Amino acid sequence: MFCQLASSPRERYRELLILVVQPHAFVCLNRYPFVASHLLVVSRRHVADRAELSIEEYGALMMLVREAMGRLREATRAEGLNMGLNLGKAAGAGIADHLHAHLVPRWTGDNNFMPVIADVRVMPEYLDDSWVRLLPFFAGLPGQHPELGP
Repeated sequence: MFCQLASSPRERYRELLILVVQPHAFVCLNRYPFVASHLLVVSRRHVADRAELSIEEYGALMMLVREAMGRLREATRAEGLNMGLNLGKAAGAGIADHLHAHLVPRWTGDNNFMPVIADVRVMPEYLDDSWVRLLPFFAGLPGQHPELGP
């Protein structure tokens, strides 16, 4: 799935929830978020573990994670952030064969317990609304950005 996202034409970025694509990694919204603006930072190369990436690829992925964290915090005014890599099915990876990091904005009293307790997801914002709100914060990053049209 992630390989297809990264190679998609720029005019489809909005539909696919992609914010920026760089040579070694890209950022998109999670289609099954824990909270609004839950991002994924994804390796462009199809590998399951960080040890399979070259030093250059790993560095680019982690630099994009760092940049995305700052921009996500600024865009959402989050009080905190969860950043994590789920390596393998046993660790909770929904897509275990393609390395990606989760960036989850957090606020005191948010409802992140709902999926664990009741297998329910609360979506306080439509994904497209999140994409539109976040896009300006990612515009300054190097890489390919969505074509927004006239």
